[in-house]
Amino acid sequence: MAYNKILEDDVADYAITIEDVKRAAETIRGQVLRTPLVPSPRLSQLTGATVFVKHENMQPTGSFKERGATTKLESLTEAERKRGVIAMSAGNHAQAVAYHARRLGIPATIVMPVGTPMVKAENTRAYGARVILDGETLYESAARAREIAEAEGLVFVHPYDDPKVMAGQGTIALEMLADAPDLDQIVVPIGGGGLISGIAVAAKAIKPSIEIVGVEAALYPSFRNAILGENRPIGGATLAEGIAVKTVGQLPLPIVRDLVPDIIAVEEPLIERAVNAYATLQRTMAEGAGAAGLAAMLAQPEHFQGKRVGLVLCGGNIDARILASVMVRELERDDRITSFRITSNDRPGLLGRVASLLGILGANILEVSHGRLFLDVPAKGVSIDITIETRDRAHTLEVFEALAAEGLAPQRIVSRSLPETAF
Repeated sequence: MAYNKILEDDVADYAITIEDVKRAAETIRGQVLRTPLVPSPRLSQLTGATVFVKHENMQPTGSFKERGATTKLESLTEAERKRGVIAMSAGNHAQAVAYHARRLGIPATIVMPVGTPMVKAENTRAYGARVILDGETLYESAARAREIAEAEGLVFVHPYDDPKVMAGQGTIALEMLADAPDLDQIVVPIGGGGLISGIAVAAKAIKPSIEIVGVEAALYPSFRNAILGENRPIGGATLAEGIAVKTVGQLPLPIVRDLVPDIIAVEEPLIERAVNAYATLQRTMAEGAGAAGLAAMLAQPEHFQGKRVGLVLCGGNIDARILASVMVRELERDDRITSFRITSNDRPGLLGRVASLLGILGANILEVSHGRLFLDVPAKGVSIDITIETRDRAHTLEVFEALAAEGLAPQRIVSRSLPETAF
């Protein structure tokens, strides 16, 4: 994307200004955690940049959404508070609204898409909100939420297309630049645009030279389509469901168009890799949307090389089962977990021989399946499927070569990157 030069008079056309963000900071003071901006030597080594991580996953509900929710809820009149609020959300906005509404004594109703991760729906209920699962997408959930709002007189708390919410999210930039004023770039995941628009307005007002980099899931390039006039398909199952938005916010749109010079679309394997890197290198939990900024650095390292980069880890609400699956899949991608098949004559001691050889080679056996009844195996033959864990790809190659040298002819069950000669 090409950067568009902004005239000072144009700022007045935006839904929020730096003064709105500063007022939001005063509003949330003492109500929302001021999260740390932590240097990350391991992520810096991985990316070639000097990386600082803003840990919004440390908020009580696990994401940055508490900032905008609190700012909006605190702006309500007494009559509005008594009637209650309603929101639509894939999870993090829902939890933030529910949590702070209960704290402030405001009844809350949340409409969530039917595919919302279980952990987010259950957490929202636990915060005392009435949860309604309706619609396949946020767009459909929003339509249902507006119907209920009109019927019951509730105040609609939009997750991103609201000036109060945008200003609240922008307080992240105030804190980041107070802690690290020499940042060159801030990398921000984009869903509907509330987070990046608030950050962009605040950061560019404080430090005009700073670059704001947006990140979208490749399956949901909504802002790229809106700003660049592209017509990329939108939709699909993404690990970054928190930014899986089909319709961009109308209030954030002009801000993003003017103040965000680049939006990087990241593919699912890189989002998985980033989630794993946060867990193994930064020792912290990141959901797919929260890890999108790091995924962008992995996708285009030349864009960040040698820069001082602030990553907004915007959320950590990832299902434990999904996190475990992602970490195992990364081990497979790195050829540290590998499955192979040995087919041989059925003779006593074969399995013991294979196990002993793997032990000598330093491979850890995770699973063994011993079969004699498969039709593609000779009547006097046996098939052994083995899953092993190794130190790295080179170690895996060493194991395969040693097995082949013993005449065992291992065949990869799921071949990824080892050369055919390895088996």
